[in-house]
Amino acid sequence: MSNQLLSLLIGSSLSALATGLGALPVLFFQETSHRFRDILLAFTAGIMMAAATFSLIPSSLREGGLTSLTLGLFSGVIMLLILEKYTPHIELEHKQVAVDGKALLIILAITLHNIPEGLSVGVSYGSEVNSSLGGLIAVAIGLQNAPEGLLIALFLIQQRIDKYKALAISTLTGLIEIVAGLIGYFAVQWVQNLVGYGLAFASGAMIFIIYKELIPESHGHGHARGATVSFVGGMLIMIYLIQYFG
Repeated sequence: MSNQLLSLLIGSSLSALATGLGALPVLFFQETSHRFRDILLAFTAGIMMAAATFSLIPSSLREGGLTSLTLGLFSGVIMLLILEKYTPHIELEHKQVAVDGKALLIILAITLHNIPEGLSVGVSYGSEVNSSLGGLIAVAIGLQNAPEGLLIALFLIQQRIDKYKALAISTLTGLIEIVAGLIGYFAVQWVQNLVGYGLAFASGAMIFIIYKELIPESHGHGHARGATVSFVGGMLIMIYLIQYFG
Protein backbone atom coordinates (compact mmCIF):
# COMPACT_ATOMS: atom_id res chain seq x y z
CA MET A 1 0.00 0.00 0.00
CA SER A 2 1.42 3.40 -1.00
CA ASN A 3 1.89 6.17 1.52
CA GLN A 4 -0.59 8.31 -0.40
CA LEU A 5 -3.30 5.65 -0.23
CA LEU A 6 -2.61 5.06 3.47
CA SER A 7 -2.93 8.80 4.10
CA LEU A 8 -6.24 8.79 2.23
CA LEU A 9 -7.59 5.93 4.36
CA ILE A 10 -6.56 7.69 7.57
CA GLY A 11 -7.82 11.10 6.47
CA SER A 12 -11.16 9.89 5.09
CA SER A 13 -11.73 7.67 8.13
CA LEU A 14 -11.12 10.51 10.57
CA SER A 15 -13.33 12.93 8.63
CA ALA A 16 -16.09 10.31 8.39
CA LEU A 17 -15.92 9.37 12.06
CA ALA A 18 -16.16 13.05 12.99
CA THR A 19 -19.88 12.65 12.30
CA GLY A 20 -20.19 10.27 15.23
CA LEU A 21 -17.86 12.38 17.39
CA GLY A 22 -20.06 15.42 16.82
CA ALA A 23 -23.13 13.41 17.81
CA LEU A 24 -21.70 12.40 21.23
CA PRO A 25 -23.41 15.30 23.10
CA VAL A 26 -26.82 13.66 22.51
CA LEU A 27 -25.87 11.18 25.22
CA PHE A 28 -26.13 14.06 27.70
CA PHE A 29 -28.86 16.29 26.22
CA GLN A 30 -31.54 15.93 23.55
CA GLU A 31 -32.28 19.55 22.68
CA THR A 32 -30.35 22.61 21.56
CA SER A 33 -31.40 26.21 21.06
CA HIS A 34 -32.01 27.64 17.60
CA ARG A 35 -29.24 30.16 18.23
CA PHE A 36 -26.71 27.39 18.91
CA ARG A 37 -27.74 25.42 15.82
CA ASP A 38 -27.64 28.51 13.61
CA ILE A 39 -24.17 29.47 14.81
CA LEU A 40 -22.97 25.89 14.32
CA LEU A 41 -24.36 25.68 10.78
CA ALA A 42 -22.88 29.05 9.81
CA PHE A 43 -19.49 28.05 11.23
CA THR A 44 -19.39 24.92 9.08
CA ALA A 45 -20.52 26.96 6.07
CA GLY A 46 -17.55 29.28 6.58
CA ILE A 47 -15.13 26.35 6.79
CA MET A 48 -16.50 24.81 3.60
CA MET A 49 -16.53 28.14 1.74
CA ALA A 50 -12.86 28.79 2.53
CA ALA A 51 -11.92 25.22 1.58
CA ALA A 52 -13.76 25.51 -1.75
CA THR A 53 -12.66 29.00 -2.78
CA PHE A 54 -9.11 29.18 -1.39
CA SER A 55 -8.02 25.57 -1.83
CA LEU A 56 -10.13 23.42 -4.17
CA ILE A 57 -10.77 25.99 -6.92
CA PRO A 58 -7.16 27.28 -7.18
CA SER A 59 -5.89 23.68 -7.19
CA SER A 60 -8.41 22.78 -9.90
CA LEU A 61 -7.17 25.66 -12.05
CA ARG A 62 -3.56 24.52 -11.64
CA GLU A 63 -4.40 20.89 -12.40
CA GLY A 64 -6.82 21.29 -15.30
CA GLY A 65 -7.46 24.91 -16.29
CA LEU A 66 -10.66 26.85 -16.86
CA THR A 67 -12.43 24.19 -18.89
CA SER A 68 -12.09 21.53 -16.21
CA LEU A 69 -13.05 24.06 -13.54
CA THR A 70 -16.21 25.11 -15.38
CA LEU A 71 -17.37 21.58 -16.21
CA GLY A 72 -16.52 20.29 -12.74
CA LEU A 73 -18.27 23.11 -10.89
CA PHE A 74 -21.51 22.69 -12.81
CA SER A 75 -21.34 18.90 -12.51
CA GLY A 76 -21.09 19.18 -8.74
CA VAL A 77 -24.03 21.57 -8.62
CA ILE A 78 -26.14 19.38 -10.92
CA MET A 79 -25.48 16.27 -8.83
CA LEU A 80 -26.65 18.05 -5.68
CA LEU A 81 -29.70 19.42 -7.51
CA ILE A 82 -30.67 15.87 -8.43
CA LEU A 83 -30.10 14.59 -4.90
CA GLU A 84 -32.15 17.44 -3.47
CA LYS A 85 -35.01 16.84 -5.87
CA TYR A 86 -35.36 13.12 -5.22
CA THR A 87 -34.43 12.79 -1.53
CA PRO A 88 -36.09 14.36 1.54
CA HIS A 89 -34.50 16.71 4.07
CA ILE A 90 -34.24 16.88 7.84
CA GLU A 91 -36.98 18.95 9.45
CA LEU A 92 -35.73 19.61 12.98
CA GLU A 93 -38.93 21.36 14.00
CA HIS A 94 -41.20 18.46 13.08
CA LYS A 95 -41.33 16.24 16.16
CA GLN A 96 -44.39 14.11 15.48
CA VAL A 97 -43.16 11.90 12.64
CA ALA A 98 -43.22 8.21 13.53
CA VAL A 99 -40.20 6.04 12.85
CA ASP A 100 -41.44 4.66 9.56
CA GLY A 101 -40.47 4.48 5.92
CA LYS A 102 -40.13 8.24 5.70
CA ALA A 103 -37.62 8.37 8.56
CA LEU A 104 -35.62 5.57 6.94
CA LEU A 105 -35.73 7.45 3.64
CA ILE A 106 -34.35 10.54 5.34
CA ILE A 107 -31.50 8.49 6.83
CA LEU A 108 -30.75 7.20 3.33
CA ALA A 109 -30.85 10.76 1.98
CA ILE A 110 -28.36 11.92 4.61
CA THR A 111 -26.06 9.07 3.66
CA LEU A 112 -26.28 9.91 -0.05
CA HIS A 113 -25.52 13.56 0.64
CA ASN A 114 -22.21 12.47 2.21
CA ILE A 115 -20.99 10.94 -1.05
CA PRO A 116 -19.81 14.23 -2.66
CA GLU A 117 -17.92 15.06 0.52
CA GLY A 118 -16.14 11.71 0.44
CA LEU A 119 -15.34 12.15 -3.24
CA SER A 120 -13.83 15.57 -2.54
CA VAL A 121 -11.45 14.04 0.01
CA GLY A 122 -10.43 11.21 -2.31
CA VAL A 123 -9.87 13.46 -5.32
CA SER A 124 -7.87 15.90 -3.19
CA TYR A 125 -5.52 13.15 -2.08
CA GLY A 126 -4.99 12.33 -5.75
CA SER A 127 -3.59 15.79 -6.51
CA GLU A 128 0.10 15.78 -7.38
CA VAL A 129 0.40 19.58 -7.59
CA ASN A 130 -0.46 20.11 -3.92
CA SER A 131 0.52 17.16 -1.74
CA SER A 132 -1.06 18.65 1.39
CA LEU A 133 -4.44 19.31 -0.26
CA GLY A 134 -5.93 15.95 0.77
CA GLY A 135 -5.21 16.48 4.45
CA LEU A 136 -6.62 20.02 4.37
CA ILE A 137 -9.87 18.95 2.71
CA ALA A 138 -10.18 16.00 5.10
CA VAL A 139 -9.89 18.45 8.02
CA ALA A 140 -12.46 20.79 6.43
CA ILE A 141 -14.93 17.95 5.85
CA GLY A 142 -14.32 16.60 9.34
CA LEU A 143 -15.01 20.00 10.91
CA GLN A 144 -18.19 20.19 8.86
CA ASN A 145 -19.22 16.62 9.71
CA ALA A 146 -19.09 17.09 13.48
CA PRO A 147 -22.00 19.55 13.82
CA GLU A 148 -23.81 17.72 11.03
CA GLY A 149 -23.60 14.54 13.11
CA LEU A 150 -25.08 16.36 16.09
CA LEU A 151 -28.02 17.65 14.09
CA ILE A 152 -28.66 14.23 12.57
CA ALA A 153 -28.68 12.59 16.00
CA LEU A 154 -30.99 15.28 17.40
CA PHE A 155 -33.39 14.70 14.52
CA LEU A 156 -33.41 10.95 15.12
CA ILE A 157 -34.08 11.43 18.82
CA GLN A 158 -37.02 13.66 17.90
CA GLN A 159 -38.33 10.65 15.97
CA ARG A 160 -38.30 8.75 19.29
CA ILE A 161 -35.19 6.74 18.47
CA ASP A 162 -33.05 5.71 21.45
CA LYS A 163 -30.12 8.09 21.94
CA TYR A 164 -27.54 5.30 21.63
CA LYS A 165 -29.11 4.09 18.40
CA ALA A 166 -29.24 7.70 17.17
CA LEU A 167 -25.52 8.02 17.88
CA ALA A 168 -24.78 4.76 16.04
CA ILE A 169 -26.90 5.69 13.01
CA SER A 170 -25.34 9.15 12.85
CA THR A 171 -21.87 7.58 12.85
CA LEU A 172 -22.81 5.06 10.16
CA THR A 173 -24.13 7.76 7.81
CA GLY A 174 -20.61 9.18 7.64
CA LEU A 175 -18.86 5.90 6.85
CA ILE A 176 -19.92 6.02 3.20
CA GLU A 177 -17.43 8.86 2.84
CA ILE A 178 -14.60 6.34 3.17
CA VAL A 179 -15.93 4.33 0.22
CA ALA A 180 -16.56 7.50 -1.78
CA GLY A 181 -13.07 8.70 -0.94
CA LEU A 182 -11.53 5.52 -2.35
CA ILE A 183 -13.64 5.85 -5.51
CA GLY A 184 -12.53 9.46 -5.99
CA TYR A 185 -8.90 8.61 -5.36
CA PHE A 186 -8.72 5.67 -7.78
CA ALA A 187 -10.75 7.54 -10.40
CA VAL A 188 -8.13 10.28 -10.66
CA GLN A 189 -5.36 7.67 -10.66
CA TRP A 190 -6.88 5.75 -13.57
CA VAL A 191 -8.15 8.61 -15.74
CA GLN A 192 -5.58 11.13 -16.88
CA ASN A 193 -6.38 14.83 -16.36
CA LEU A 194 -9.36 14.02 -14.14
CA VAL A 195 -7.91 15.65 -11.02
CA GLY A 196 -8.74 19.22 -12.02
CA TYR A 197 -12.27 18.23 -12.96
CA GLY A 198 -12.71 16.25 -9.74
CA LEU A 199 -11.51 19.10 -7.53
CA ALA A 200 -13.91 21.49 -9.27
CA PHE A 201 -16.73 18.94 -8.88
CA ALA A 202 -16.05 18.81 -5.15
CA SER A 203 -16.00 22.59 -4.84
CA GLY A 204 -19.26 22.88 -6.82
CA ALA A 205 -20.98 20.40 -4.53
CA MET A 206 -19.70 22.18 -1.43
CA ILE A 207 -20.73 25.64 -2.66
CA PHE A 208 -24.21 24.33 -3.46
CA ILE A 209 -24.57 22.97 0.09
CA ILE A 210 -23.36 26.28 1.53
CA TYR A 211 -25.71 28.57 -0.40
CA LYS A 212 -28.72 26.30 -0.69
CA GLU A 213 -28.72 24.62 2.72
CA LEU A 214 -26.37 25.98 5.38
CA ILE A 215 -26.70 29.75 4.96
CA PRO A 216 -30.53 29.80 4.63
CA GLU A 217 -30.89 27.41 7.58
CA SER A 218 -28.58 29.49 9.77
CA HIS A 219 -30.26 32.82 8.93
CA GLY A 220 -33.93 31.92 9.23
CA HIS A 221 -34.60 32.14 12.96
CA GLY A 222 -33.61 35.65 14.00
CA HIS A 223 -29.95 34.94 14.74
CA ALA A 224 -28.45 36.23 11.50
CA ARG A 225 -25.87 38.50 13.17
CA GLY A 226 -24.40 35.76 15.32
CA ALA A 227 -24.50 33.33 12.39
CA THR A 228 -22.70 35.83 10.15
CA VAL A 229 -19.90 36.33 12.68
CA SER A 230 -19.65 32.55 13.06
CA PHE A 231 -19.45 32.16 9.27
CA VAL A 232 -16.53 34.60 9.08
CA GLY A 233 -14.85 32.81 12.00
CA GLY A 234 -15.13 29.47 10.21
CA MET A 235 -13.64 30.98 7.06
CA LEU A 236 -10.71 32.46 8.96
CA ILE A 237 -9.91 29.20 10.73
CA MET A 238 -9.81 27.33 7.43
CA ILE A 239 -7.76 30.09 5.77
CA TYR A 240 -5.21 29.86 8.59
CA LEU A 241 -5.03 26.08 8.10
CA ILE A 242 -4.53 26.54 4.35
CA GLN A 243 -1.89 29.22 4.91
CA TYR A 244 0.19 27.26 7.40
CA PHE A 245 -0.30 23.70 6.17
CA GLY A 246 -1.13 24.20 2.50
